[in-house]
Amino acid sequence: MTTVRFIIEGIVWYNRVSWFPQHTKFPMKSFNTADHSFVREVNLSSVLRLIHGEAPISRAKLAAETGLNKSTVSSLVEDLLDRNLIHETGINSTGTGRPAMLLEINPQAGAIIGLEFGVDFIAIAITDFTGRILSRKNVVADPAASQENTIDQSFQLIEEAIGYCQDKGYRILGLSFSIPGTVDLDEGLLIFAPNLNWHNIPIRDIFSRRTGLNVFIENDANAAAIAEHLFGAAQKTNDFIFVFAGVGLGGGLFLNGQLYRGKGGYAGEIGHTSIMAEPFQLPCHCGNLGCWETYVNQDSIVRRIRSRLDDEHKDSISFWSVKQAADEGDKNAIESIAEAGTAMGMGLAGLVNIFNPEKVIVGGPISVVGEYLLPSIRTSVSKFSMAEIAVQTEVSLSEFGSDASLVGAAAIVVDNILRNPTHIERR
Repeated sequence: MTTVRFIIEGIVWYNRVSWFPQHTKFPMKSFNTADHSFVREVNLSSVLRLIHGEAPISRAKLAAETGLNKSTVSSLVEDLLDRNLIHETGINSTGTGRPAMLLEINPQAGAIIGLEFGVDFIAIAITDFTGRILSRKNVVADPAASQENTIDQSFQLIEEAIGYCQDKGYRILGLSFSIPGTVDLDEGLLIFAPNLNWHNIPIRDIFSRRTGLNVFIENDANAAAIAEHLFGAAQKTNDFIFVFAGVGLGGGLFLNGQLYRGKGGYAGEIGHTSIMAEPFQLPCHCGNLGCWETYVNQDSIVRRIRSRLDDEHKDSISFWSVKQAADEGDKNAIESIAEAGTAMGMGLAGLVNIFNPEKVIVGGPISVVGEYLLPSIRTSVSKFSMAEIAVQTEVSLSEFGSDASLVGAAAIVVDNILRNPTHIERR
């Protein structure tokens, strides 16, 4: 009778949740011969995600929120404690009744190694289970170097990170990559990274063979959106758009509390929308003309300020020198950044009209000039989107700034564990 009740409770809870990946399929016949381990996995994940989202939380509150009985919840909590994914954090003695022990995610559950590929850099970070960066390193990468050289450079950084974790006694929960391109999640394959000019790279196979770790990959904008949803300003937000801007422009779309991937998993390539029809269209790294990202990325800001200057040294101007000039009050620099913000807002206005999001969050490398960029983005979104929709949308900067994609790499692993906690061994 207990087993039957457990199965029924699991099915009821399964019907209430909406966070399974869109490609996950559960044929109806599976419920006629309900598998105990499957249902327990569903319930375990449900409890872990609630603890992540609502902590500190008691066992009684977990039972009330999930609809599972208290003995089932106690068993699930003990399982998660054994896996070191949660810990008891104190006693709630407020209100009437017996004091209740409170639960929360255990930051020391293990370490995550996250790596971000940029056009001219590689960044690596070691984080705890809550996305807090414990150690990080950035190195320069030559855009003209071969894929083999860049991958070898990455291996050296990963080996250093593994050594750091071993010295500290951290168990490694996973190795993840945040990549500026389209990816095949199931195969762990980088399909195409326009700004790196990489095609069909089997990232998961290459790195899992050499490290023996569980390897994950994700598009950089999607990774950043997941980070914001798990750890940042969008934790309580079901509908938002994350805009990742740097050398390129990508988007992560959360709709109804889920990352929207589209039919092939490539949704969010907002930067490669053609928005210019005039003869002076600019070429994009993807091979098209007039792409939105060419008017709002870092290079567009540099081009704008160069066009304003007659100085013979203007060709040496970089994005970082523009930022420095803006910080020193240079009018041309501030106006050049604001113009890029206006162009970004014009494109975002269309997305706001289409998706009616609660929030639009801008992050990535370009956010280092966010204080000069954000006002013109907001003005442009307000001007070019429908008034009754625009007033419902908050436009803000990412809590993680230029580290959004790097923290996103860690978030990929955390998200996978929240969905599949039995993948983590008991102590």
